[in-house]
Formats: sequence, structure tokens, C-alpha cells
Amino acid sequence: MTTATAYGVRHRVAVALHAEDPILRSGVTHQLRHRPEVELLTDDEQERAAVSLVVVDQVDEAALLVLRRLRHAETRVGLVVGRFEQTALQSSIECGVAAVLRRSTANADRLVEMITALSRGEGVLPGDMLGRLIDHVGRLQREVLDPRGLTLSTLTSREVDVLRLIAEGFDTTEIADKMSYSERTVKNILHEVTTRLQLRNRAHAVGYALRQGLI
Repeated sequence: MTTATAYGVRHRVAVALHAEDPILRSGVTHQLRHRPEVELLTDDEQERAAVSLVVVDQVDEAALLVLRRLRHAETRVGLVVGRFEQTALQSSIECGVAAVLRRSTANADRLVEMITALSRGEGVLPGDMLGRLIDHVGRLQREVLDPRGLTLSTLTSREVDVLRLIAEGFDTTEIADKMSYSERTVKNILHEVTTRLQLRNRAHAVGYALRQGLI
């Protein structure tokens, strides 16, 4: 679902909010209630959500239960979180989370940016979190796989190139320009990767490639 058409007519993104803490729920609701890009759904309407926001203090077992449940729903998942550990990042991506925003920076504009990116099938991950994940995977490759002469390769070279550019923050149009492909070809490459490896979205695919030391 997009937020605008070629004629400038806005379509609101249907958003379900998952926050057990009433204060967290109230804060995010207040930020989004009057935004024209967003339609906040009631609890009874959550099945038609295009985007689901999970708002938590930290990614604990209760939060992971919510994320695992949403992984099987027809919705794109964003996480708004207070404290975030390295292991939580990996677990979140494995649960299909496509976007992460720190609660301290989650003003209305940032929340709407994340929601609209998710509605376009894009991912959002703060640069320092991506850097930590890359460092972790690099250590895994050096300390575990390299000494055994192992490398896990389930991606073609052009799939790796596309995922690397996504990890560097480029969007579909920019990737197409850099690789001299059409945007449709780039989207087809991403679709092939996510379908073949049973991944939820492009952020999940980038997380997979990072964990496997492929990018």
C-alpha cells in the first residue's frame, strides 16, 4: 500500500499498534492519530493491517512472542524499542522485522517515514545497528567458519550485489542505476531470493546474507 498516487491523492496506510504498556501505546497513538498518511486500526481491525508496529521497552520473550505471531500474518512489521541488544537485533530480523526505530527518536515524522517505507516493501535499520550486525557476522566468519575452510553460499553474485547495496542504504531505483538493471529486474532478484530461501522481506534477506557472511 502506498501513501500517494500519480494524481497526488493520498491513501492512508492501515496500521495496527501492538503495545502492552498503556503509556507506550498512548505515546505512539498521540504521535500518529492526526497524520493523514496513517489509519490507526482498533484491536478488532488488526487483521487488515498493512503495517504492524510493535512498541516495547526491550526485546524480551514477551515481545518475541508477539513478533513470531505477526511473522505469519499478512502484514509488514516495524519495531519501536527502547533498549536494544545485539542478540535482540538478530532475533528480531529472524522474526521478520523489517524496520527498527529507537523510541528516543520516534517522533511523528520518523514514525510515518518508517510506516511508509514498510508499506513500500522497504526496510529501515539504524546505521549503528547494521554495523554491529556486520561486525558480529564478520567475527563468526573469521572465528568459526574460516578455520574450518567453510563458506556458506546460497546466493548468486548478482543477488549478493543487490543485497549489499540494500545494506548500504540504496533504494530500488538507485540499485537499478548502479547495476544497469531495470527496477523490475532488481525487484525480481529480491523476490527470487526471498521466495527461494523462505525469507519474509528484503530486510530479512539482508539479515540472512549478513549472518551467512555473504555480504
